[in-house]
Amino acid sequence: MALHKTPVIVKLPAWRRRVLLIAVLLGLAALLVRGIYLQSFHKQFLQAKGDARYSRTITLQSHRGKITDRFGDLLAISSPVESVWASPPDVKITQAQTKEIATLLGIKASDIDKKLVNTEREFVYLKRRVSPELAAKVMKVGVSGIYLQREYKRYYPAGEVAAHLVGFTGIDDNGQEGFELAKNDSLSGKAGSRRVIKDRSGHIVEDLEAVNVPKDGSDLVLSIDNRIQYLAHREIAKAVDASNALAGSVVVLDAKTGEVLAMANMPTYNPNNPINIRGKTRNRSITDVFEPGSTMKAISVSAGLESGLYQADTKINTAPGYMSIGPATIHDSHAHGVLSVSQVIQVSSNVGASKIALSLDNLYLWNIFNQIGFGAKTGIHFPGEAAGRVRDYKKWRPIEKATMSYGHGISVTLLQLARSYTVFANEGELKPVSLIKLQEPPVGTQVFSPNTANDMKAMLESVVMPGGTALRAQVVGYRVAGKTGTTHKLGAQGYEDNKYVASFVGMAPASNPRLIVAVMIDEPNIANKQYFGGVVAAPVFSAVMGDALRILAVPQDSPSTNVVIPPEEVIESVDDVKETT
Repeated sequence: MALHKTPVIVKLPAWRRRVLLIAVLLGLAALLVRGIYLQSFHKQFLQAKGDARYSRTITLQSHRGKITDRFGDLLAISSPVESVWASPPDVKITQAQTKEIATLLGIKASDIDKKLVNTEREFVYLKRRVSPELAAKVMKVGVSGIYLQREYKRYYPAGEVAAHLVGFTGIDDNGQEGFELAKNDSLSGKAGSRRVIKDRSGHIVEDLEAVNVPKDGSDLVLSIDNRIQYLAHREIAKAVDASNALAGSVVVLDAKTGEVLAMANMPTYNPNNPINIRGKTRNRSITDVFEPGSTMKAISVSAGLESGLYQADTKINTAPGYMSIGPATIHDSHAHGVLSVSQVIQVSSNVGASKIALSLDNLYLWNIFNQIGFGAKTGIHFPGEAAGRVRDYKKWRPIEKATMSYGHGISVTLLQLARSYTVFANEGELKPVSLIKLQEPPVGTQVFSPNTANDMKAMLESVVMPGGTALRAQVVGYRVAGKTGTTHKLGAQGYEDNKYVASFVGMAPASNPRLIVAVMIDEPNIANKQYFGGVVAAPVFSAVMGDALRILAVPQDSPSTNVVIPPEEVIESVDDVKETT
């Protein structure tokens, strides 16, 4: 018979139960206090931590505005692309997937690993601006934590032809040069956004806030005529190459409105692939200044006509072909003897222009230069525009006053020079210039009387006729009025003997000017004396002006059917250019 043990009952001290109960209550109280503290005083911190894991603010890119020529031809347009990005804390990727994505994106697998190992960042780009087709292939790899962001890539259909005007954008679609920079705020618009919650796989599960709709950029319509821009670029490129010049520029203005129909510069660059562009991005027509040489005579001699002291037939003795002012001597290319004011322009006499300028009051002549726009920006608000330089009239010495009359000691931009000749195309009225298409013709500033302007226009027309210095500026079927200029280039140590700037500015048809074309060739080759304005710049004017007038269907005003340049006249044109003190 089995024996049963009587259970032993151990009676624990009562204080142990109380201690355990108190400990449990204290723990519950601590949790309660902690909960109250976190919910009441640390709420924003906790919400931020939660949001950082699941909440995303998605940027909705705005569409950058188009840039077009005056007729709507595209100069800049944005195409949709995708940027591949990742959230490192969310990425779960194998080595095989890393290699596949790297191959698709054309980058190293090690570069992807470096970007994804930094789990403190919530956003890293793997590759920006890839085609939508390629982006779709990346997403098919099926890696969680890798996403796409819609962006836009700028495309420039005209390429290098309009590069200096249009400019280009950077990787973030912000303007870097040209009108892309000048009008960046209006072109870029304003990006939108929306806030969402995503799961660990990157799928949107809830919209937290309503969409902030992006505001697309405004379109920009330039005054440029793409057809004339192409031919201007073609001709300046040919001239710079043929003369082995450092650079060159050409500006085409609508003579009646002041709108810029073309503006081309060499060297240029491709805005679709802006690499190795140092020194090529300047719009030299606007940013670079030079001494205008004899093209300035039209302004200084017009000042003499406007003063009432001179008429077109007033005689001026230029013998013996030079004049001394203090230690300096001003030379003509030939000893011409007694010349009329009209002949001073036709044969480009430095002595004649100097004598006219020296007879005028300093303040009066300075006011003419000022009213014509020299020494001040044109108001087109283009990045880097230069103002040029006109010395203070109170400090003019006689030699400085004389040399300014034929374009030395004064500096201008090519756009300023082209604009100054609008006074001769509009009966003395200077037109403001614009690179933006105008809705209405602008009101100009009356600088000269109609009589003075028309007299000078007739004088400028004689320059391209036999006996003048710019026969190569003739245009078949049209009367042309214009002026050559050639100056020694001004360097850091003064004028450089073997470096020149050749220029020509003129208008056509002379009977009722429709276009003004200004050409500048910087440092043309000095071999065989092929560096003068009448030889280097005038042919560019002729080619651009002739084609542009035909493009615009401007009626002819001359019965001439061909251009004849007698050999002796070519020599006269070459010799015109000794415009130095």
